[in-house]
Amino acid sequence: MAGPVDSPVPKLVDVARWLWIAGACVGMTRFVVELFDRETLVAEARRQNPALGQDQVDAAVDRSVLFGLVIAAAFLFAYTRLATRMAHGRNWARVVLTVLGVASVAFGLFRLVAWVSGVAASVGVEMRPLDLAVTVVTTVLETTAVVLMYRVPGHFRERAAVDSAFPRT
Repeated sequence: MAGPVDSPVPKLVDVARWLWIAGACVGMTRFVVELFDRETLVAEARRQNPALGQDQVDAAVDRSVLFGLVIAAAFLFAYTRLATRMAHGRNWARVVLTVLGVASVAFGLFRLVAWVSGVAASVGVEMRPLDLAVTVVTTVLETTAVVLMYRVPGHFRERAAVDSAFPRT
């Protein structure tokens, strides 16, 4: 006996899935690059607790990097699973991705507006070119992914309803 046959994933939904995964990869890459900026991490650890010795600072930074890598991998896994579930027709995954995407796009636009208007600099927030580039790229990827998920050709075919007039025995 054959198992259930999956309907093919609509093209726009498949593109949206890969955009979600690409956006998560770009964000994770930026995060990992920041994690490996050891000098900044050591300076921050010293600023927060100047009484620590060098061995303690090194241990704290090592733990922070390891914890950050685990968190980055978990986020990448979660986005990949959500995008795959969405591509296989799970509406709850599409809703979750929409909420995450809208929040991320809003935060990205807020960062860009704060940078352009000079508010970020006036409150002492330094925005490096890499941060701005990643913000623009992820904002574009996630906006496009959300839009593609809701385009008409991206909808899955409705399941056939059972004819209620059909006599049952």
